[in-house]
Amino acid sequence: MAIIFGSMADDKLVSLLQNGAVGVLPTDTVYGLVCIASNPVAVNRLYGLKNRENKPGTIIATNINQIVDLGIKKRYLKAVEQFWPGPVSVIVPYNTNNSIKLDLTMGTIPVRVTSDARLQQLLEKTGPLLTTSANYPGKPTANTIQEAQKIFGDKVDFYVNGGNLEDRQPSTIIRIVDDAAEVLRPGAVKL
Repeated sequence: MAIIFGSMADDKLVSLLQNGAVGVLPTDTVYGLVCIASNPVAVNRLYGLKNRENKPGTIIATNINQIVDLGIKKRYLKAVEQFWPGPVSVIVPYNTNNSIKLDLTMGTIPVRVTSDARLQQLLEKTGPLLTTSANYPGKPTANTIQEAQKIFGDKVDFYVNGGNLEDRQPSTIIRIVDDAAEVLRPGAVKL
């Protein structure tokens, strides 16, 4: 049975994530299905729960150094650091030699540095998380833990209740082309 937490500050949540758990928590944007990005078993389980192919999710971190520690080159992040911290996900090149073992065919992955203080505190303890919206492809994202439970039930290990998030938008997704930001998905930040 999935554990329900009232806060991301619970040490048991950190322990669960460090041991490969997959669950749902409020990100800086919407409720996300999450796991530690550097744990290939947890990542594969997250993809299986989401029933998705060729969409890698987003890596969220507390600072650029956490992203670099995963093997993503700092030069890809220098051009976009003015957007962070904040709800802007930036698509960067991804190399299969990186420490994150994602089964990707696209050669890129979205990354972002969160501005949410509670999420930053969690990420400082766990390292970067891989996240994807708490829904099935093509369906609405869960706005409450109750909605997320209807989708994932006990297939996940935990839920963190962050209240009703229906007023939040997903992150804006961009990529840098010729030193200009190209918006691929409008979202929380208007560019």
